Amino acid sequence: MRAELFLQYLVSGLIYGSIYAAVAIGFNIIYNATGIINFAQGEFAMLGGMIASSLASRLPLALAMAAAVAATTLVGIGMERAFLRRIARGGVLKMIIATIGLSIAIREIALLIWGESVRTLPFFSGTEVSSVGIAGAHFSPQVFWVLGVTALVVAALTAFFKLTLIGKAMRGCSANREGASLCGIDPDLMVTLAFGLSAAIGAIAGCAVAPLTQTHYAIGTGLGIKGFTVAAFGGLGNSLAAVGAGLILGMLESFSIIVVPEAYKDVVSIVVLLAVLFAKPSGIFGSRAAGALKDY
Repeated sequence: MRAELFLQYLVSGLIYGSIYAAVAIGFNIIYNATGIINFAQGEFAMLGGMIASSLASRLPLALAMAAAVAATTLVGIGMERAFLRRIARGGVLKMIIATIGLSIAIREIALLIWGESVRTLPFFSGTEVSSVGIAGAHFSPQVFWVLGVTALVVAALTAFFKLTLIGKAMRGCSANREGASLCGIDPDLMVTLAFGLSAAIGAIAGCAVAPLTQTHYAIGTGLGIKGFTVAAFGGLGNSLAAVGAGLILGMLESFSIIVVPEAYKDVVSIVVLLAVLFAKPSGIFGSRAAGALKDY
């Protein structure tokens, strides 16, 4: 394989792996807070991209994306407060099924608002024909924005949970809900913040990838499946492991087209998920004590 072709595949794997990791981190934040899998997580990425694309023609790009992230955050908070909190006592399984229904509802509402048209966002820098040459391979400048945004999200989350009072309170609720309550922390508020934070991360991922892959009302389903695969692959509840697992899955998909047609590369994700579930359900990096809130 020529060096420039290898580098092209490598960077492509890094891009998609970074996006999968960002979606998986959203899964992990909610899993740590509630013990459920939020199957509407992919729809947050879709909403971020679609709302930003609608606002980009009226507002500066940065402001349009900020508004999209804020709006998606409100959707995540509203979903938790209006629906999931009302059925929380029914058990984790009922809540997971509810997130599937909410995912379908969000997707259908998006279809009514935006139709079936494919939308995109302007490149954050440069143009569609701009490229950066490295060792004979050429990449869009947006590639580096995607990688940078993902790295920034991971760094910001790490600092948030380790250095801020709210982040420490969320970790405390994750470890011991009753103990956190005795310390004056409101567990319900922490869960609401977890949904808002995961929605914001999903929206950021959707905005970052939209200039490269474009976006439409149904893109969230695929991203949700990939994000869940990565979360399970790395170990549910472990966000740092999700980054490594996302990059691995992205590489596997990217290089798989050497041996299988590109149309079948999504099969790689399903094979990986099944292999992990059968061979090591805790994920390849093990599983941190998530401390899910059993009585949410």
